[in-house]
This record gives sequence, C-alpha cells and structure tokens, in this order.
Amino acid sequence: MTDCIFCRIVAGEVPVAKVYEDDQTLAFMDLGQVNPGHVIVAVKPHVADIYGLSDALAAAAFQTAAKVARAAKQTFHPDGMTLLQANEPAGLQTVFHFHLHVLPRHVDDGVALTWPAKHPPREELERLAGLLREGVQALPAL
Repeated sequence: MTDCIFCRIVAGEVPVAKVYEDDQTLAFMDLGQVNPGHVIVAVKPHVADIYGLSDALAAAAFQTAAKVARAAKQTFHPDGMTLLQANEPAGLQTVFHFHLHVLPRHVDDGVALTWPAKHPPREELERLAGLLREGVQALPAL
C-alpha cells in the first residue's frame, strides 16, 4: 500500500533506525520516543489490525516484541515494560497497519493509562465468557 507509512518503511522507502528484522516483522525506533528504547514492532505484510492477523503472524509479532523487550530491559534497565497494541479509532489506533509498541517504563515517567474497572458480578462474567467461548469456536482458521 503506497499510502501506508509502515508499508513504505517495510519497503525501504522511508528510513528508520532499525532494531531487528526477520521474514515477517520489522522492529524500529519510534520517532515519537516516549522513553529511550521505545520501539515499534510491525508485521511486514499490510494487515490493518488484529482482526486480520493470522495466528502465525500474530505469533511472529509477539516473538519479536518479546525479543526486543528483553533487549530493552538489558540495555536500558527500565523499572518496567509496557507493550501496547491498539485497534480502530475507538481503540486509539492511529496507524492502520498492525504493530505493537514496546515501551520501557520508569517510575514517574508521565505515561498514564486510565483503567475504569466496572467490577461486574460473577454471574455477568460467566455470561460474557460463554458468549466469547461460542464466538471463539465459530471463528474460521486464519
């Protein structure tokens, strides 16, 4: 896709500070560094979001993210690590090509995530789990 910045990066049309590359993924420094070592792990084929990702490509993306996270931990000695993956505008996705952020974290680094827990009763959790079990069983293989 010529209008996708990550496709252009994968094709070598846009220079990046490459961290790691294999047949299925490319890891590069995020231009909008939140903390030193902030890396984007993108899949090479154009897949807009997690919904179109095959199981094999999902595994490859997470394997690369784990490898980069281990290297970032050893190199930058952060207090923690956040992996972030967003889908669709309501999920805060801004680049519509599947990718994960590997973000080294430090105490009081200013990064925040609001998590307004609703604490539904156990019966509601069981009902929701049943719906999702049915949904997982009905999925086609990717």
